[in-house]
Amino acid sequence: MRRGLVHVLAWTLATGAAVTLSWWGVHTVMTGTAYDPPRALPITAAEATTQESKPLASPTPTRTGRVAPSKSPAPTPRATSAPPTPSKSPSPTASGQVRSYDTDGGRAVFDLGEKSATLVSATPGTGWSMQVWKTESWIRVEFSSGADRVSVFCTWHDGPPRVEIGTY
Repeated sequence: MRRGLVHVLAWTLATGAAVTLSWWGVHTVMTGTAYDPPRALPITAAEATTQESKPLASPTPTRTGRVAPSKSPAPTPRATSAPPTPSKSPSPTASGQVRSYDTDGGRAVFDLGEKSATLVSATPGTGWSMQVWKTESWIRVEFSSGADRVSVFCTWHDGPPRVEIGTY
């Protein structure tokens, strides 16, 4: 009986040491990979009241185009030009103007320069997901929810940056 008790005690100590060592190793690795989620740009009080009181303009189709992202081809959207919905005085940056575009699927914010643009942030709406494609001459942000798709295209390959919003 004494020998059995010694074996159980040895097994318990060895198992406890193994579990402690494993937990410490996993904890160390996981601590190094934790990060803060990206933050959206803050909305000022003036911008919030402007957007709530301003009705959205109904877009009119201007042309049909096909944009093929680098990963997979996309369905042909009905592209529409949409005016930006920035605050009354958009924030100037070193390269241009920061403009915000609200859609049914979410919000995309671009820094529009004279000859190029950069994506500042993109935030999907509740129940929507988002995917971003970038090249040297355009940026595409696609919001999707089920079969619904909304794309925000920013292109500058043949002139200053312009933004079009397409739904399909």
